[in-house]
Amino acid sequence: MDGSTVSGSSNAEHQDAMEFDSNEAAYEYYKEYAKSVGFGTAKLSSRRSRASKEFIDAKFSCIRYGNKQQSDDAINPRPSPKIGCKASMHVKRKPNGKWYIHSFVKEHNHELLPSQSHFFRSHRNSDPLKNDAKVRRKSILSTMSKQYGMYQSSGLENYIRNQSDRGRCLALEEGDAQILLELFVTMQEENPDFFYSVDLNEEHQLRNVFWVDAKGIEDYKNFNDVVSFDTMYFVSKYKIPLVLFIGVNQHCQPTLLGCALIADETLFTFVWLFQTWFIAMGSRAPNVILTDQSNSIEAAIAAVFPGTRHFYNLWNVLEKVSRQLDYLNPWHDTFTVKFNKCIHRSWTEEEFDRRWAKLVNKFNLNEDAWFQSLYHDRKLWAPTFIRNISLAGLYASSRSESPNSFIDKYIHSETSLREFLEQYKVIMEDLYEEQAKSNFDAWHDTPELKSPSPFEKQLSFVYTHEIFKKFQVEILGASACHLKVDKQDGDSITCIVKEYETSQDYMVEWNGAQLDICCSCRSFEFKGYLCRHAIVVLQMSGVFNIPVKYVLQRWTNAATSRYPISENLENVQTKTRRLNDLCRRAIILGEEGSISQESYKIALGAIKDALAQCSNVNNSAANEGQGVPAVSKEPGSNLNVNKGIKRTEPGTEKSNSNDTAVMNEKVPAQPEVVNIGIDAGFHQMELPNTRHLQLHNMMPPQLQGVVPTMFHNVASTQFHNVTSAHLQNSRLPH
Repeated sequence: MDGSTVSGSSNAEHQDAMEFDSNEAAYEYYKEYAKSVGFGTAKLSSRRSRASKEFIDAKFSCIRYGNKQQSDDAINPRPSPKIGCKASMHVKRKPNGKWYIHSFVKEHNHELLPSQSHFFRSHRNSDPLKNDAKVRRKSILSTMSKQYGMYQSSGLENYIRNQSDRGRCLALEEGDAQILLELFVTMQEENPDFFYSVDLNEEHQLRNVFWVDAKGIEDYKNFNDVVSFDTMYFVSKYKIPLVLFIGVNQHCQPTLLGCALIADETLFTFVWLFQTWFIAMGSRAPNVILTDQSNSIEAAIAAVFPGTRHFYNLWNVLEKVSRQLDYLNPWHDTFTVKFNKCIHRSWTEEEFDRRWAKLVNKFNLNEDAWFQSLYHDRKLWAPTFIRNISLAGLYASSRSESPNSFIDKYIHSETSLREFLEQYKVIMEDLYEEQAKSNFDAWHDTPELKSPSPFEKQLSFVYTHEIFKKFQVEILGASACHLKVDKQDGDSITCIVKEYETSQDYMVEWNGAQLDICCSCRSFEFKGYLCRHAIVVLQMSGVFNIPVKYVLQRWTNAATSRYPISENLENVQTKTRRLNDLCRRAIILGEEGSISQESYKIALGAIKDALAQCSNVNNSAANEGQGVPAVSKEPGSNLNVNKGIKRTEPGTEKSNSNDTAVMNEKVPAQPEVVNIGIDAGFHQMELPNTRHLQLHNMMPPQLQGVVPTMFHNVASTQFHNVTSAHLQNSRLPH
């Protein structure tokens, strides 16, 4: 509600009718009113009776009541919110002990912030029972509406902001904040695409911090199908409150898609974090996100990523089962066998439900609320219910098998922030090195065939080396499987495949007309490629090529191509061969062209001409309907040089008279000083070229006005999908 909309006079009739049991009850009433309207409160004064020594008079006010009184020569002046506001409520005690409203001033001389009232100190750390009493709160707001004609609906009834700890800050050691932001500034100077954002509480203290390097942003463009949000270090009370966004690349290697330090695990924090990450990644939500089991995370995902499928990490659920049901230790082995059979060997939902019911009855788990909640959320974690989607290897039974574990070797429970920041560059260098080596192997090595299988030959030049090796294991394992047709209905066949290596039976459903195949082991859903059981069924059906729908582009040598793979996978093979050949020739050209300035000019000119001609050919093919998407980029726009974390961006080079590439010199802008308090203290922090953007219009409608998102040093290229109407300048809170 804006201050200009507050008008009218107080209603004396209702004031006289209201009574309170104590002055504290009156103050709680005033706080509830202030929270709904959008201002903070303070106890201005109180007075006791000289005779009885009991309180007989009290006055409460807006926190901006009165004027700042401070010596002009103060060395370290403290910030004061007082700006001469007159809004207040004066209550007095009647002879019968009841309190009544003696006077009420509702006019404010400043803007009211109902959507951000939770930031005010007076509205934090309130009684949780009061926050949960939604009916009582709605009644109070309705009463205030009738009494003073001020309350207007702003969505509070539909979105109860009952989190009481919005003012927390990161528990950092002395100087950590300065080191952290200095790292951000340095990283962004090295690469303008580096993205970071900080969230400040009311006292300008760091509350939440997020950052992602340019490589993570680029990786997400190619691999945004599945993302894991890992809160293990925070939940396990590590010294550093770290949470991570993790993905996997075409080589099945982990990619770091963002890091954050968070002060708490409230809904507010996760909404801010997901919204910030969403903006950093070009406003593109993932298809699937895997997380810990958390009501706050689940609610935040539903709000920020409404179209994203959400699942729990299986390894996280299994770890919680052992902790939550530790009282079953005497029957641990028996329970584990039964539980694993239920979740890993139930091929149908009915079979899962039946085995779960037996488990509950056998171990008397009817009264265990957590275990019952696990069943309620079964479609978010149980393998039986995960169909028609690929989780790209991020869904695993143990953390050690999950890509999330890659960072465990760099951090332990006592790792400090400074130590982690030192390790951060090592982590990124190791990730880059592993991917560069895999890319090199793909260019120079030819995979070795180990069987006469047509499936193996088909995908030998399609899959990346790492995925092909995994697929080869399935090809060879198919020889140890025996198939039996269970039932057939038209084009649909259901087979039972016995695997002799594990002495297990698996159910495979195959529809020859639709080329649909599904195995109860869920290999395609969990790993992204077909299993040995499905391969046996395809062979039996006379199909000797893997249907293209089961060849995910993310696992192919064309994973980073801007063009989707076609129905004919031979195109991927020939494209890969052409790419490898061009890369080898480009290396030779680079070596020869760098020997002299004249040879450099010749090589550079040849590259520019060839790139322009290739772009024209590809665009012409697209216009003629040959299936190649039109390219809107100018010739040369993709000619970037990657080396470590530095990247030469288009537009940052200029050519002199000798056509020599010269980097533009950066002219440092005057730094803007931002006050960031650490441990309740305020320290001057210089943030060069700091910009603050308020993106309320980019939030889902149900969150607009709830989370004030603040962005610092966000490169303009990160908002290429955002129209200027969506961006409104905002200042830091004062």
